[in-house]
Amino acid sequence: MGALLALSSAVLYGLVDFAGGLLSRRAHFAAVTLLGQIGGLLLAVAVALVVPAEAVHRGDLAWGALSGVGSGIAMHFLNRGLSHGAMSVVVPVSAVTSVALSVVCGVLLLGDRPGLLAWTGIAVTVPALWLVAGGGVGGVAGGGVRDGLLASAGVAVQYLALGQADPGSGLWPVAAGRVAAVAVLLPVAARRMRRPGTPALGAAALAVGAGAALGLSLFQLAAHRELLAVAVVIASLYPALPVVLGLVLLRERVDRWQAVGLVGAAAATVLLAVG
Repeated sequence: MGALLALSSAVLYGLVDFAGGLLSRRAHFAAVTLLGQIGGLLLAVAVALVVPAEAVHRGDLAWGALSGVGSGIAMHFLNRGLSHGAMSVVVPVSAVTSVALSVVCGVLLLGDRPGLLAWTGIAVTVPALWLVAGGGVGGVAGGGVRDGLLASAGVAVQYLALGQADPGSGLWPVAAGRVAAVAVLLPVAARRMRRPGTPALGAAALAVGAGAALGLSLFQLAAHRELLAVAVVIASLYPALPVVLGLVLLRERVDRWQAVGLVGAAAATVLLAVG
C-alpha cells in the first residue's frame, strides 16, 4: 500500500507540474500559484478532517507551516520558470537539485549519514544538470534553469520540515502548510489577480493546487507505511511525466546532450534517494 501511495503521489505531482506550467503561460504565474495554494488549502482541510489524528501539537503545525513556506516559494519559482522555459529543463533541474539539497541539509542539520550511493548521486547531479540546461552545446538556458534552482530550495524546505512533524498529527501539518503558503504568496500575487485571462482560469488553478495538496498528503501517508527511502525513490519519479508530456504534446526539442543529462538526472535521483 505504501508503494502504491507513493506512485500515486508521483503521478499527481507530474500532472500538477504540467498543468500548472500550461496555466502559467496563459495567466500570470503568481496568480496561478496563489489560486493553486488556495485550492490546496481547501482540499487539505477536507482530507485532514477524514484522516485520523492521535494528537496535533503546536510544534507539528509549526513544522507544517514552515513546510508550506517552502511550498509557496517552490511553486512560485517553478511556475515562473514554466511560464517561459521548457518543461523538459525546468522540472528536472528543480527536482534533482531539491533531492540533493535535502541530502546535504540532512547531513549538516539533522545528523544524517548517507551512504556511498547518495554521494555518488550528488556527484552525478552537477554534470547532469549542466547538460540538461544546454551546457553541452555551449548555451545555457538561463531563466528557466535559475527558476528551477530557486524552486528546488523551496522543495527541500517543504520535505525536510514536513518530515519533522509527528505521524500522530495526521495531515493537519499539510493543512497548516497551505495556510502559510497562501500568507506568503498573497502580497505578491494579489495585484496580479485582475490580469486578463486569470478569472477564466481560476477554477483550473484551484484544481491544480488541490491536486498538489493531495499529492503531498499521499506522500506523507506513504512515508508512514513504507520505508522512507522506498517512498522517496518512487515519488521522485514524478519529473518523468511532465518531461514526456512536454516532448509529446508541446513538441519541445531535446538534443542528444540534453537527453544524456536527463538520463543522468534520473539516475542521480534514484542514487540520492536509495543512498
